[in-house]
Amino acid sequence: MTNVQALTPEQDAKQAFALAREGFDTYRHLSVEARLAELSTMKAVILERRGAIIERVMAEVGKCRTDALIAEVLGTVDWINWLERNAPGLLAPQKVKTPITLLGKKSLLLHEPLGVVLVICPWNYPFHNAITAIAAAVVTGNAVVYKPSEHAPCQGLVEEILACSEVLQSLVHIVYGDGTTGRALIDAGPAKVFFTGSGATGAKIMAQAGAELIPVELELGGKDPMIVFEDAPIARPVAGALWGAFTNAGQSCSAVERLLVQEPIYERFMDELVLEAGKIVVRPGDRGDADIGRMTAGFQRDKVIAHIEDALQRGARLRLGRVPDRESLVVQPVILDQVTPDMMVWRDETFGPVLPVMRFADEAEAVRLSNATGYGLCGSVFTADATRALRVAKALEVGGVSINNVNMSEGNPGLPFGGVKKSGFGKLRGPEGLLGFTVSKAILIDQATSKIEANWYPYTEEKLRRFNRFIDALYTPSWLRLAAIAWHGLRLERFSQKPRTEINSRDTSDSLSEPHQGHQQSSD
Repeated sequence: MTNVQALTPEQDAKQAFALAREGFDTYRHLSVEARLAELSTMKAVILERRGAIIERVMAEVGKCRTDALIAEVLGTVDWINWLERNAPGLLAPQKVKTPITLLGKKSLLLHEPLGVVLVICPWNYPFHNAITAIAAAVVTGNAVVYKPSEHAPCQGLVEEILACSEVLQSLVHIVYGDGTTGRALIDAGPAKVFFTGSGATGAKIMAQAGAELIPVELELGGKDPMIVFEDAPIARPVAGALWGAFTNAGQSCSAVERLLVQEPIYERFMDELVLEAGKIVVRPGDRGDADIGRMTAGFQRDKVIAHIEDALQRGARLRLGRVPDRESLVVQPVILDQVTPDMMVWRDETFGPVLPVMRFADEAEAVRLSNATGYGLCGSVFTADATRALRVAKALEVGGVSINNVNMSEGNPGLPFGGVKKSGFGKLRGPEGLLGFTVSKAILIDQATSKIEANWYPYTEEKLRRFNRFIDALYTPSWLRLAAIAWHGLRLERFSQKPRTEINSRDTSDSLSEPHQGHQQSSD
């Protein structure tokens, strides 16, 4: 038997980047349309094999079947659909208006690939996060090194999907490992790092990449508020709060982690919330007949336990559920009220099926309580008053808001997804997210003539005076402004074409006869 020695993380990283750079050089000539054709083939394979994808994700992450179908499959192919419709236009050379000061020239903006990018994803949506990032990187012309989380790597799954295309296999290379591998991959010198995960890990990645001036985009955690005003029909926000808080066992960065309900409807809302929450079915390995599966990792369950116990010790009331079993990943939904801002469950990201609820008196208090956090990913507002809804949405310090819905600002692939404050920076999806995988190149096109630019040498006192008159014409309001701009611009242009010797000898008569803005004057 041949003894094959495993590669070190550093060797894995170097090998992956070498192969990715080779793929980038091989296929950098491909058009956007040609790249989309490869992604369309991949989309068809995802749809065909969605059953196997769902089974694999359920086994490793613990999702219920419907969550896996909607989030991992539907959300992924919806993004590729959006790319098919929008990427060619967004990535095409863009004509840019040229100002009058650059008359006769043309301006162009190009969106070019970065090179080989590094994508590091978490364990909560292993297939969706991988494929959406890979698709964005590939369609923009890049190659990719992808590192999944060691807690739900789904090893071999993405490779099976990429096997439909030699191009994709050449452009995308996957490296498995823990944080040591992640550090080695950054040391290998990616053109950019795209990281989704915890704030603590994001800070380490940013520090390491910053030392080498490698740009990063960070999509980090959240403590998303949901605000329910007294005029909202109760049934809808109750259902929305339960799904928003407990989908994927609460293991979503944009889950509802703080629920604020206005005082006049608080008690009635809470009674309905607890009643409906009691009907939620929790069962791993379901056939489509459960609402929640299990949690993914023991360390995350332990964090949930710590948050619940801290809240109860500080005076919170357990309205539904119980402290989870430390020996099981099956966690029943928990609802807490009488919570206070100093409790971990209200202050820190929980990332589990726990919903703390607080009452508020008026709009100003709701906004203040919502913004009193270091996080700023998403939020939601429920009210029958459309004007108030938009006003509150604008006041929330977050990257996305759903009005009379929850977690839906990220459901539209045409909208950018990403946060502010400690929830990170940079965007996923939408035009902004797609262009984050490119570098902009500014092009200015002029004619091939012997003409000398007015701002080129030599500088003289006379040229300085003419520039000042031209600037006055540009920015002084006047009904003859356009005529003055043309007059002084033409005289400055003609003066600049004179030989150096002629320019250096001041044309006193020309200077003395210079008109005020808008007055007629014979040409040079």
